[in-house]
Amino acid sequence: MQIDLSSHIINVHLTLKVENAGTRPASEVVLALTPTEVDHLAMADALAIKGKRKKTTSVRLEVKPTELPDAPPIDTKYFTIYLANPLNSGESTTLEVLYVFTHFLEPFPAEIAQSESQLVFYHDTALILSPYHIKQQTTFIKTPSTKVESFIRMEPTNRVGTEIKYGPYEDCPPYSISPIHVHFENNSPFAVVEELVQEIEISHWGNIQVTEHYKLVHAGARHKGVFSRVDYQSRQSSNGASSFRYLLARLPPRVHSVYYRDEIGNISSSHLRTDSLKVFRYVFLLFSLVPCSKKLF
Repeated sequence: MQIDLSSHIINVHLTLKVENAGTRPASEVVLALTPTEVDHLAMADALAIKGKRKKTTSVRLEVKPTELPDAPPIDTKYFTIYLANPLNSGESTTLEVLYVFTHFLEPFPAEIAQSESQLVFYHDTALILSPYHIKQQTTFIKTPSTKVESFIRMEPTNRVGTEIKYGPYEDCPPYSISPIHVHFENNSPFAVVEELVQEIEISHWGNIQVTEHYKLVHAGARHKGVFSRVDYQSRQSSNGASSFRYLLARLPPRVHSVYYRDEIGNISSSHLRTDSLKVFRYVFLLFSLVPCSKKLF
């Protein structure tokens, strides 16, 4: 299991080698998540991997929430992966599973001064929560930088650079857990769109006008104390490290007459350019820190 904590959106990659140890063909694989994880789950995706090394191919599989009537009475939510082909007794297959979680990191402290870095807590388990017996597992946690205030150790644990390794662990019974937490620096901008309204107007002459209204906030640690514009502009490396200084909008080809407005006068300039895919990239340059309490649009 690989957990990427480099931004405020958490990506969890699972590589599962699944073996059918039963006597009948299996067409499903069940995943287990805690209720807290389900509350913050933005996406769950699964691929079946075939072949080896450079000749591998992948097949996207259907993932749906499910219930286990005979499950033990513990607080667990379940998802089912539907295999493209049934797995016969003794056969094995490799699955790649991706979880994306939002609003999962906890800023601590909850308020920071302009000159302070943003620290956050991440809570999880070093062992994969699963309804199956797991022969061997290893968990890797990647942090944005080497600045880690603290983390729970359980043998074997190893930390090198920005990576914390838990395991390998052998022969883990079903529903095994081992709670851990990591307290680390994360200065990536916690930009969250709380509300988005899109208006599309089609004229009689075939022109299409699209207007989008964003209610945007900084969902990280709140700003405390007095805000200094001079320090923010002159000492950008040490002031407002977790603020977002620009916004990037990817627009479809052939757009024209692009404009913007904002309520608090935060945008100083912008520019429009195309990339290698002929997609317009519209960059808004922000002139000041955007703390949690402010709305940009």
